[in-house]
Amino acid sequence: MRKSSSPRLELAHVLLAHGELAPRLTLQTILQAGGYAVDVAATPAEAVAKLDQGKYELVLSGDEPGFRPILAYARVKEYRPATAMITAYEPSRRKPVTRMDSEVSIYTENVPNLLAKVADLIGLRAIRRYRPARQAV
Repeated sequence: MRKSSSPRLELAHVLLAHGELAPRLTLQTILQAGGYAVDVAATPAEAVAKLDQGKYELVLSGDEPGFRPILAYARVKEYRPATAMITAYEPSRRKPVTRMDSEVSIYTENVPNLLAKVADLIGLRAIRRYRPARQAV
């Protein structure tokens, strides 16, 4: 077996926590097609266990009542993942959400933009985490 001299590509790791099967599978497929490593959780308890076992660049959660605390739990992790709530409401019909870092709405017209929003969230997380030290003037 031949060893590869090129470094292994590290995919951004996303945790997708959603209670409904169809949206969970659809989002998982879209994210994986976009090149992300995706772990899924079907229950809040499963999501918390995965957050305790692994490290994620982004945590996406459904907007069902039992899943909302997952984002708060993710935000206090030492590795500080980006967080976002996934909704299926169009922006004009969406209920206001308070105290969220971000919200990603999924509806027919914006599915092509999902991967761009995910990349932006992960990029913002990287900026927050790895700010360069200020140079003396």
